[in-house]
Amino acid sequence: MNQSVIKALGLLDFFTDQDRELSLSEITKRADMSKPTVYRLLASLEECGFLRKVKNSDQDIRYSLGLKLLELGHMVSEQLELRNVALPHMKDLCQIINEIVHLVIVDGEQATYIEKVESSQALRLYTRVGKSLPLYIGSGPKLLFAFMPQKQQEKILEKLDMEPLTPNSYTSKEALRKNLKAIYEQGYSISQGEQDLDTTGISFPIRDYSGEVIAVITVSGPTTRFQKDRKPFIEEETKKAADEISKDLGFKIGKDE
Repeated sequence: MNQSVIKALGLLDFFTDQDRELSLSEITKRADMSKPTVYRLLASLEECGFLRKVKNSDQDIRYSLGLKLLELGHMVSEQLELRNVALPHMKDLCQIINEIVHLVIVDGEQATYIEKVESSQALRLYTRVGKSLPLYIGSGPKLLFAFMPQKQQEKILEKLDMEPLTPNSYTSKEALRKNLKAIYEQGYSISQGEQDLDTTGISFPIRDYSGEVIAVITVSGPTTRFQKDRKPFIEEETKKAADEISKDLGFKIGKDE
């Protein structure tokens, strides 16, 4: 555990509604650390945007919370809203198809599972909220990758180190590019055995009011339960759920489809 990071982030707790600006001396006294150490930690927080320096005069230099915290708070707020909106539809979908349902978003250069609804099947996949995967593996991550802005997609592709999780995972960037193009054109994604062998995943996009794809809803389970007689039904119900979530987020269905 990095103690310097813990100490630096701990300094942020000293800022309150009553103390929106604090001097180096005030922070040093509250932190019970040496002034050089506190100054170094404050400089790091300022460089990262967590704090900003308020210079009233050469003798009166104070610190206040930076805009980076507002940006991160806004992201957390959006994720909470997304989860709250999506969860009832995920539960309904799970009841209809009885397969595990995930909500997946882009997190930096990975895809992260931020919500799930478990099925009652005896044979099911082990997954957890907070799990992250590379964007080139699985139906959910690849759907998010496919709908990224082209420049962002290429930037990630260029430095991608494609290590396979299974023999079915993509290892060629050129093959991946073709697959992403096909996913974008068809508007949804299917994968077989890319994360775990003998499993299938089906994903559909969730859009916000502007039409931007901000998440995907993913259904996954053993491939034996995703055969021809049942697969179209799962696809249809998953798309319905994704569309309903999008509508609840303000997207007008048919606008960008």
